[in-house]
Amino acid sequence: MKIFYLITGSGGSFYCANCYRDMLYVRAIRKVPGVTAKALPLYLPPDSEDLRNGFEKEVFFGAVSMYLRERIKIFRKMPLFLEKIFDSTPLLRLAARLSGTTNSEGLEELTLNMIEGDNAFKPREVDRLVRYLKKEGEPDVIHLSNALILGLARQLKQRMNVKIVCSLLNEDDWIDDMAEPFRVRAWSLIAKETSYVDSFITPSKYSKDHFIKKTGVSGDNIHIVPLGFDPEISGSGREIPQTPSLGFFNRVSSHNGFDKLTDAFIEIRERDLVPGLTLHVCGGFTGVDKPFIAEQISKLKSKGLKQFVRIYPEFIGDKKAEFFRNVNVISVPVRKYDGYGFYLLEANAAGVPVVQPATGAFPEIIEMTGGGMIYKPDSHSALVDALVTLLNDQDLQEKYGNDGNRNVREQLSLSKMTGNLSAVYRSLEINI
Repeated sequence: MKIFYLITGSGGSFYCANCYRDMLYVRAIRKVPGVTAKALPLYLPPDSEDLRNGFEKEVFFGAVSMYLRERIKIFRKMPLFLEKIFDSTPLLRLAARLSGTTNSEGLEELTLNMIEGDNAFKPREVDRLVRYLKKEGEPDVIHLSNALILGLARQLKQRMNVKIVCSLLNEDDWIDDMAEPFRVRAWSLIAKETSYVDSFITPSKYSKDHFIKKTGVSGDNIHIVPLGFDPEISGSGREIPQTPSLGFFNRVSSHNGFDKLTDAFIEIRERDLVPGLTLHVCGGFTGVDKPFIAEQISKLKSKGLKQFVRIYPEFIGDKKAEFFRNVNVISVPVRKYDGYGFYLLEANAAGVPVVQPATGAFPEIIEMTGGGMIYKPDSHSALVDALVTLLNDQDLQEKYGNDGNRNVREQLSLSKMTGNLSAVYRSLEINI
């Protein structure tokens, strides 16, 4: 059985849980005998970690040419040679670093075109993609990384005899930042294009229910497949840092509530609620986040607290492991409801407990892992109270850390996810 994953990337400039999820899907299904799986990047080139995990180097629907065609009239009929220049790897990597690749402002029309497909995905480029997909024989399954590229489903089915699977997770993060009437139109178009998808996969009940609510689809072909992985970092026998430290692990942005954690840290320090507390930050950022981050740094400087903050320049490999060794508790007080929160599983796998608002899928995840505590209402005072409680109780830290570490490894392993993915593909009446 041959599977191709079409994956929209972040360019590797920040921690992207959806990108990590896509990489895990590829890694998982390759463990099934008789299956070959490849991943093709869309918009932006794969980072070094993706390449090590078997992603193809060739990029389809390059982000720069797509953006220019949408925003500048003279580029609507861009010649092929110019398209190749704009979508060269160096320019795409530069675009990933400089832009806010997860911000929909100004990209509303392009988003609608990608969902509908006919305008954003030019026939010439779709044909090039199909030729690549068929190079070694027609695939059995094409797996799209999110519902924002559903327009490809119809175009691919018109050209190939193939089953289409689509992942669902946090599409609302992008759509809800759009102004009306684009937002309503986006969900309406997604609902329309779902008819070309054979199966959807999402990691949580919350995410499934939310998609059904937004689109009005029946949800009969939406399968819940909890994300699983083989942790890179051993959390067993972890030594709790003696200097109390609070960690933030995600893209450093307003969307992920870094300012909320900064304000909580400032109050805890000023009131001396956790003596000697330090703040550790890991996860990267995009160009659009820089003014926001500068504002938080300025706030910390004005309170004389910048010296107690450490920012990690990398969020993979040894630096990620060092970050987890150095923190007592992780908290990512996101502003919008999250459909999963893979970063919480990474923390738990490293033996680090978490403190999260009782929103989105967080109650579902923490009930499953036992790796932390939730607070409600989602307010500044509730966050401070929860952090102070856990940071001042090493026995509770050890309990949550050990429980989270054990349950992530037992209940959310890569092998379990592999079995669940295989079951979804089998449901398409394809022999595996």
